[in-house]
Amino acid sequence: MTAQQSVSRDEWLAARKALLEKEKAFTRERDALSAARRALPRVRIEKDYVFDTESGEQNLGDLFDGCGQLVVYHFMYGPDWEAGCKSCSFWADNYNGIGEHLRQRDTRLVAVSRAPLETLLAFRERMGWRFPWVSSGRSDFNYDFRVSFTKEEREAGPVDYNYGPSNFPSDEAPGVSCFTRDEDGAIYHTYSAYSRGLDIFNSAYNLLDLTAKGRDEGELSYPMEWVKLRDLY
Repeated sequence: MTAQQSVSRDEWLAARKALLEKEKAFTRERDALSAARRALPRVRIEKDYVFDTESGEQNLGDLFDGCGQLVVYHFMYGPDWEAGCKSCSFWADNYNGIGEHLRQRDTRLVAVSRAPLETLLAFRERMGWRFPWVSSGRSDFNYDFRVSFTKEEREAGPVDYNYGPSNFPSDEAPGVSCFTRDEDGAIYHTYSAYSRGLDIFNSAYNLLDLTAKGRDEGELSYPMEWVKLRDLY
């Protein structure tokens, strides 16, 4: 942590107001970016993806559960992993309780992983989560949306992740993908984000960003080295 200067209340207020102008400019820029995101073109989904869910085998359209929009969190959990990714779990700790709010805006949030459904549900129970979680292990869904990589891809060199070549150190990677469904049932892919594009979904990180120490990760060997599954602290 960099030592902060100690000043009078009036001096602090002047500095805070100056920063507020930058924050307002950032908010306006973020609003413009969100509008540009909504204006992106869309791609129709032609493949019939299959998912194992608590309601049985379902396709991508079923995951909407009556909503017009679907947000998929690509949770890193490989078929033979003993536990879910600690970083994805850090993100998932933010998802309890928001499903009801999202549904009021015609949107459903679902986590998707390649691990078997029974494995996912057991881990969800352990962590005390309630959001829907489904397995894509019997389809190409994860590979098509560039959050899972085959052995051959990894051996060939950098994989295609976050819209470019990446030396991502795992067979599984995090991401979020958004879909919309027309009244005729046609499904479209509208957006995907990866890597630092996921920061906005983690309220803990956003709260830490308001503090004097911030994320305090500068001396670590990698940014989330400190993170553990919530029940292991």
